[in-house]
Amino acid sequence: MLDVTKPKTAPFDTARLDRLMDEEAFDVLLVTTKHNVQYMLGGHRAFFFESMDAMGLSRYLPVLVYAKGAPDKVGFFGHRMEGFQHQNKPFWVSEVNTKSSGSVDVMERAIEYAKKLAPKTKRIGAELAFLPVDSYDVVRRAFPNSEVKDALFVLERLRAVKTPRELEMLKIASDAVIDSMAAIFKNFGPGASKAEMTEALRREETSRGLTFDYLLITVNSSLNRAPSEERWEKGGVLSLDSGGNYHGYIGDVCRMGVAGEPDQELVDLLAEIESIQQVSMQAVKPGVPGRAIYAATDGLLQKSKLHNHIEFLAHGMGLVSHEAPRLTNSGPVPYDAYDADRPLEVGMVVSVETTLKHPRRGFIKLEDTVAVTPTGYEVYGDRIRGWNRAGKAV
Repeated sequence: MLDVTKPKTAPFDTARLDRLMDEEAFDVLLVTTKHNVQYMLGGHRAFFFESMDAMGLSRYLPVLVYAKGAPDKVGFFGHRMEGFQHQNKPFWVSEVNTKSSGSVDVMERAIEYAKKLAPKTKRIGAELAFLPVDSYDVVRRAFPNSEVKDALFVLERLRAVKTPRELEMLKIASDAVIDSMAAIFKNFGPGASKAEMTEALRREETSRGLTFDYLLITVNSSLNRAPSEERWEKGGVLSLDSGGNYHGYIGDVCRMGVAGEPDQELVDLLAEIESIQQVSMQAVKPGVPGRAIYAATDGLLQKSKLHNHIEFLAHGMGLVSHEAPRLTNSGPVPYDAYDADRPLEVGMVVSVETTLKHPRRGFIKLEDTVAVTPTGYEVYGDRIRGWNRAGKAV
């Protein structure tokens, strides 16, 4: 028999959210991203819009309304298709409306409810990078004298420390990506194209219950990471850097293959990458400042003969790649280093990645997902770290 019991409590720390809102002087939050709505509803993902947002003349837009200090009055406003999911597994919130079809009507319903909760609100927190202009116009008309400010930081800090359930999903995702990569190394070899291997990895990840997000792939001496008809050559290297998600939680790892036996230079190069990875992971422990991860790698990077070609990066992982903890203000995804001088906490998750762009041998990289535990750290998908030999020629 279907269990339609409604949860009695919020699946997140409402007191923490109230404190975060207080710091930003937010009276009301309008949450409109799939990932944050999922987090605040305790796992809900709109089945009809799993891989698309466009619908008819508008788009899917979920809206969760949270007024500071009123967790018992949270409202969710969604698409009419989500009503079926609410029937099967009722949402914990007190107000549910799944009668909308687009980005305007859903926001009109949400704002009507927000005005009841906080008619004199001075500052509204919204996810500005994910708020359509027509939805924003609805908010401005309803609250002409209120400020509308970005709530990304508040919602990111709310998610920064993962629950045991979230950690388990990140572990499942990482393991499944690793197993999928192992299958590619086993089943492909010289003659295989990047496009063929990308499609094969997509199928492998999907067969293991993941949603395939991407594969950054290089072969031979090339540094081009996009799928193409370029083919893996005998003696050449293969880099697989893939993200696949399990119910929204991202497994993001990188492993290396070689078509044949690796020569001594390749062995030494990957060993150097591995040494940097290991040192960075050993620095992960509760209570140490986030910058300790980078500090641990400085010596090895400076001593390397290839330091001009090596990049090290550490960033948070969860429902979003490059979320809290924020550890650096440099690198490919720039943001302030908010957590560099703040202590790492149990339940935080960090991706560490060391990349060598070798001028002759190509792209050599390892990437790992590391969770902060009470006694130190745990690496998810901690396998096939060396040179994985090609299984067969195509």
